[in-house]
Amino acid sequence: MTHPCLALPPPLLPPCEDPASRLMEGSANYLSDAELLALVIGRNMAAAKALDTARILLIRAGSLRQLARLSVVELSRLPGIGRSTACAITGALAMGSRLTAPEPGTRPQLEAPLAVAEYCRSAFLGKEQEEFHVLLLDAKHVLLRDQLVTIGLLDRSQVHAREVFRTAIRESCARIILAHNHPSGDPTPSSQDIACTRDLTAAGKIIGIEVLDHVIVGIPSGSRSRYWCSLREQNLMQA
Repeated sequence: MTHPCLALPPPLLPPCEDPASRLMEGSANYLSDAELLALVIGRNMAAAKALDTARILLIRAGSLRQLARLSVVELSRLPGIGRSTACAITGALAMGSRLTAPEPGTRPQLEAPLAVAEYCRSAFLGKEQEEFHVLLLDAKHVLLRDQLVTIGLLDRSQVHAREVFRTAIRESCARIILAHNHPSGDPTPSSQDIACTRDLTAAGKIIGIEVLDHVIVGIPSGSRSRYWCSLREQNLMQA
């Protein structure tokens, strides 16, 4: 015989606490990360349980950004999350990151370090390893191609000039911008970043391809004024 307590329906959230009701009455901007996540995972569970599960997930992961770094398999191993819910979370987070990317068929104009950082931010979102990119530009600083050069290098000296300039030479590109991410979140350039930039800038002068800047992209945080760093602005391009 089923215990009477076990037969009780799940508790209902009052409208002022129900994420769906709050969304309908106002804006998604007023909802917390846990409330937004509850809307994603709450398809097959009561709102109260979805909200509790969302809060537990964020505590386990550390933050919404850390949650986005987990694979579907890793998500499905978390308490209260199955395969379909893990797929829904991954899909929702991926869709959100695409909103910050340029529209398909459009090519951004990268005339300032902030424009470079905003362009690269979506590409670097959730990446746990460093990626070194070369951005090929036309005469008006419009992006022609985003070329991935290396992934996961701890020693920046392993970024070879031949790999950086190969595509630019082939496509007769006169100027490039270097960009890479710091998964730690801090965009402060290391001594290796600075040395690499100076070597590549010097090589570009010999080849006839100008290195306009090297932008390092970190993670936005309230503890720092910028999530990116321009070595050009810091006067670190040349020795």
